[in-house]
Amino acid sequence: MEKHLVHPVFKVLASIADKHNIEAYVIGGYVRDIFLNRPSKDIDIVVLGNGIEFAELAGQQLRTKVAVFKNFGTAMLKFQDLEIEFVGARKESYRSDSRKPIVENGTIADDQLRRDFTVNALAISLNAANFGQLIDPFDGVIDLQNKLMRTPQDPELTFSDDPLRMMRAIRFAAQLNFDIDEIALKAISRQKDRIKIVSKERITDELNKIILSPIPSIGFKHLFDTGLLHLIFPQMANLYGVEYINGKGHKDNFYHTLQVLDNICLVTDDLWLRWAAILHDIAKPATKRFEEGHGWTFHGHEDKGARMVPQIFTQLKLPLNEKMKYVQKLVQLHLRPIVLAQEVVTDSAVRRLLFDAGEDIESLMLLCNADVTTKNEYKVKKYRNNFELVKQKLKDVEERDKIRNWQPPITGNDIMNTFGLTAGKEVGLIKNAIREAILEGEITNNYNDALDFMLRKAKEFGLLPVKNNAN
Repeated sequence: MEKHLVHPVFKVLASIADKHNIEAYVIGGYVRDIFLNRPSKDIDIVVLGNGIEFAELAGQQLRTKVAVFKNFGTAMLKFQDLEIEFVGARKESYRSDSRKPIVENGTIADDQLRRDFTVNALAISLNAANFGQLIDPFDGVIDLQNKLMRTPQDPELTFSDDPLRMMRAIRFAAQLNFDIDEIALKAISRQKDRIKIVSKERITDELNKIILSPIPSIGFKHLFDTGLLHLIFPQMANLYGVEYINGKGHKDNFYHTLQVLDNICLVTDDLWLRWAAILHDIAKPATKRFEEGHGWTFHGHEDKGARMVPQIFTQLKLPLNEKMKYVQKLVQLHLRPIVLAQEVVTDSAVRRLLFDAGEDIESLMLLCNADVTTKNEYKVKKYRNNFELVKQKLKDVEERDKIRNWQPPITGNDIMNTFGLTAGKEVGLIKNAIREAILEGEITNNYNDALDFMLRKAKEFGLLPVKNNAN
């Protein structure tokens, strides 16, 4: 393993270790990523002794600042393009009501035993006597070769002690496309209720990492099968299942949602667009109805789903800012391009879609493309071709009418000044009428046409321009 420790920082750390007669090791993700051929800029160093003191010695030698976190017994420094964290080797014990361990000094064997997974317990010595030697007491390298997530000790104990490790197991499986050891999976199912002692913020951080993985459905299937999803995100678990009446069933909206999510991950890394894929049908269970002679309907699920977004973001401690509004808008509008793709595309409908979607029209079209999950090749081809027509129509209408992020050329103040009005119902009615006339194509999107229309519309309400504004 010595050939993987060529960065100059390792020689500096090795010299400090030998000069002060301290055992020091590279451990965890950096070592794991060597075997996965993945570049890593984060290095974890564990020493037998005081990790903070070792970090300060390293900071002096490398001439860089050291950030100390005394409560955690850790320190961190940045050197060139690396971020290096230091900690003393330790063993841990846990109370049943907390995932914060009681920590004692330990050996390298103790430290490896407390690690979450065998693939993260790999260590490489930095001492001269055995520089570059791999220490792998739990066959982590074999697990890497077999693409298997397994715990160093009894998984029941591992997950009970620190329940967040259940989320981490699933997250690593999704990120690396690994299997989870069958014994560990059963342990997650049995220990799932322990997740309740973990903060929402930590859970959602892991959930977002699952969502950002190459194939998120791997993680969500594990979350569902172990019962964790029912506890941390019940609205999504409620999408599962197919109901039949008179031999008619609807599709399983849980697995449909996972397919939409995987589809959109092929074209975007944007976390919030991926969240829109997760939530686009979230209100289907609440809006599901069976209509005789027709079958299952989910009328209004886009409206109700949009209303559910703030509640879900609050529940999961996601940001209640423009990110939430973006997801909410896409959930609200996700059926609109699909309806357009099924019908004759009118300029009016396209103008309205551009007006409502604004700068998010491209995101909306990506979501709608991902939402086509039918196995019927004819239907897929038909939808895709129609979407291309819709996209071309969007482009043509936008170039001509400039509706995206558009504001009508006549403002409320213009109306009030022209007719000597104060803010009220009549102003709103005239303003809305102008907007509708432009969106419907009755008048063009310019000031003079809008002004003429305003004067005609106002006359219907018995309004005339005040003398100093008369034309």
